[in-house]
Amino acid sequence: MSAHDVDLAIIGAGPAGMAAAATAAQLGLKTVLLDEQKGPGGQIYRSITQPAPADENILGKDYYHGRSLALALKNTSLDYRPGTSVWALDQDLTLSLSGNGQSQRIRPRRLLIATGAQERPVPFPGWTLPGVMTCGAAQILLKSSALVPTQPLILAGSGPLLLLIAAQLHRAGVAIEAILDTTPPRHYLAALKYLPGALRNLPLLAKGAGLLAELRRAGIRRITGVSELRALAGPDGTLGQVRFRQGKKAQTLSATTLLVHQGVVPNVQLSRSLNLSHDWDQLQQCWRPHTDSWGESSLPGLFVAGDGAGIAGALAAEAFGKLAALQIARQLNVISAQQRDQQSQRARRTLNQQRAIRPFLDALYSPAREFLLPADETLVCRCEEVTAGELRRLARDGCPGPNQAKAFCRAGMGPCQGRMCGLTVSQLMADERQVPNSEIGYYQIRSPIKPLRLGELADSAH
Repeated sequence: MSAHDVDLAIIGAGPAGMAAAATAAQLGLKTVLLDEQKGPGGQIYRSITQPAPADENILGKDYYHGRSLALALKNTSLDYRPGTSVWALDQDLTLSLSGNGQSQRIRPRRLLIATGAQERPVPFPGWTLPGVMTCGAAQILLKSSALVPTQPLILAGSGPLLLLIAAQLHRAGVAIEAILDTTPPRHYLAALKYLPGALRNLPLLAKGAGLLAELRRAGIRRITGVSELRALAGPDGTLGQVRFRQGKKAQTLSATTLLVHQGVVPNVQLSRSLNLSHDWDQLQQCWRPHTDSWGESSLPGLFVAGDGAGIAGALAAEAFGKLAALQIARQLNVISAQQRDQQSQRARRTLNQQRAIRPFLDALYSPAREFLLPADETLVCRCEEVTAGELRRLARDGCPGPNQAKAFCRAGMGPCQGRMCGLTVSQLMADERQVPNSEIGYYQIRSPIKPLRLGELADSAH
């Protein structure tokens, strides 16, 4: 494919990417959809074309909604490229790709980043022990391979996804020792002022209540008001026990698997690599790219849609992807402004409804301070084994932010390139210096954004 012969390139085949690709292709745009997974769906609809569990009740009907999006891709002239990673972006929207062991560059007229979200890193004492993993990782194993964690199993954290995964694992026949809810009690009061907005999305509130009722009927113990979470090693060096406090009472439970979850945050690696404008979202405690109502970023022609532009859920991502595609078609003179506005009405209503509940959920399930600002002995950068205490010491010694801290302690310079530690490093240094997160900033992300063979890098020079 030569430069300039693609109208639109989309990175990511989750709900936003799939909806945008189908919309753009149906409007006649020459569109290429790039995704590093083997099949469409993203994280939320992973393996949707071939889910591993035979019983559809395990994952639930919300998951199988993704089938309609994946099916829509087949009915278009779309150029869909699974197993393709984007390892560099240029200001003129040129993409450097890696797929099938080869590197390639393309330059579309418009670019849409739809790389979704990642689970928020949850550093706490013992989080790097074998046997401790995220809820999202367990869900991937269930969706793609019908594998379940070893037992005794404990789940710990806060948020709707914690309850959903507990329910899915229970339906799959997994015995759950306990759910440790780390939602601070004061958050219930803080969320009350957002309740009127949440009432605009009664179906989602009902789903949450339904999950709680399902877990209660199953007899799964849910311990609320949990703090001081610790994962303790057994004699073989893997997880052996989970220690925590409920009120004034300290408790210890035996476990071989601990699944943790503290919500999701936008994946900003690609948008950061282009130095796009980002805003600090105080309620969601994370960065998100600055976009207009159609998803266009601070770089003209580059759009960001879905959870990568701010967490709002799968249905909102699908609607946002369609809106971005319609605006791109308008900018390329494929449709008029009037046609764009007419075709966007339903998607706009869906997006507004899904977003209306977010302040309530974000206030209620904001991570407890001990996860945002872990204790000194806790590893924050697991790649380079940098502790929270070392980062605090650097801030006290005058280190102004994460990029300078790299030079002193290598935090963020490991294989994950800061994905797992970036937020925590910024928040620790902002707290220690007593300045806003927006002043501290974030890592400067440089290419290659994803691991790349030397031969592939050489290909890009031709």
